[in-house]
Amino acid sequence: MAMILTPEQQAILNGEKGETMAKVMQTMVKYGEVFGAEKLVPVTSKYNHLVTSFGLKALGPVYELMNQLIEAGALSQQQFSADPRPVDKGVPSNFIMDIVFNKFMYSKQDFYEGQLKKLGLMDENAFTCACYLDQVGNKPEKGEVLSWAESSAVVYANSVLGARCNRNSGIVDIMGSVVGYVPYFGLLTDEGRKASWIVRIETTKKPEAQLLGSAIGMKVMEDVPYVIGLDKWIGNELTDSACTYLKDFGAATASNGAVGLYHIDGLTPEAKESGKALIKEGAQEYVITDEELQRVYDSYPVMWKNQSAKPKLCFMGCPHMSLQQLKDWTDKVEAGLKAAGNKKVVIPTVFTAPPAVLKEFEKTDYAARLKACGVVTSYICPLMYMNNPLAGKMPVITSSNKLRTYTTARYYTDDEILVQITKGGN
Repeated sequence: MAMILTPEQQAILNGEKGETMAKVMQTMVKYGEVFGAEKLVPVTSKYNHLVTSFGLKALGPVYELMNQLIEAGALSQQQFSADPRPVDKGVPSNFIMDIVFNKFMYSKQDFYEGQLKKLGLMDENAFTCACYLDQVGNKPEKGEVLSWAESSAVVYANSVLGARCNRNSGIVDIMGSVVGYVPYFGLLTDEGRKASWIVRIETTKKPEAQLLGSAIGMKVMEDVPYVIGLDKWIGNELTDSACTYLKDFGAATASNGAVGLYHIDGLTPEAKESGKALIKEGAQEYVITDEELQRVYDSYPVMWKNQSAKPKLCFMGCPHMSLQQLKDWTDKVEAGLKAAGNKKVVIPTVFTAPPAVLKEFEKTDYAARLKACGVVTSYICPLMYMNNPLAGKMPVITSSNKLRTYTTARYYTDDEILVQITKGGN
């Protein structure tokens, strides 16, 4: 079935705003037709967010496309943030790794950032996967239609904020913002936001956010889960603590599966409004127990060549950490070091967060305290760092299930990470 376009949309497709804009519209139409969309709807959010932030040498066609948009004046109708930068001189590396990063991998970084600024980048520090954090300023309102692609941001915006966005691909995100429309299907529709899975939390303690998200993502894949019983552990209000938990939980559902939306009974906006009416008839059920989480944990492969190697680096913050997380982890690290009789972390450790969050963190006494513990803070994308073949060979640990999924980093729970970095042991 051919998509029904408004007169304005048809005019753009016919070239009334130029050949380049017509191609952008044609791309969005064809994208929608693949998924059975019958129409396009306006992008209504104040800002956009792009998943492509890294100047990989191999992305020649992307730079050419961006140049075409810029030269034709087909710029983003919204200012946008972008995923984290791939390199930071403050993050531990060696001379050879730096050569690979700067000469062979991300040699076009400065050039690409220049293109992004011309297209509509919010500001030079708007690089983070957690653009929705208050300090960053790209927090959509409930019901707003987005044109995003970053999976961890999409699932957060849909679930915690109640915005509407499909799991788009990179470049589609900027095209939706340039033309001002996205195809109406999937998670933009009321029906597409209903749950086909009921997930019951029956654990005896608060589930690890990243582990729980991983278990649910691998079970439901791209479907929408309605989670019952989690509010017992994280409450019935979207406090900073609950939102931080859901940030990490959602990132794991999106990366270990392909979840773009979840509902938490009694907590997330749509679940509070509609409750179990969001559950489709005949929905499948999945029960989460302590034993099930342990089974999932034990199923993770260890990708290190030497599985008993001592960790050489720890990354925390994939997705980026919130301000409260940085503060909480400062307290944890200090207490852990005191208990272990150490003054500094025994494994090089990097906490990553948005530049805007780090700026606020530096205004507190926590920043100096964390630095005194030997922990490095950075705006880097750990995943982009780990894409360096030399980094991939290192025994790196993390409590991020996203980083574990896409790299050779080894997953440990938060409590296990704390012991590793303050006391040691494998």
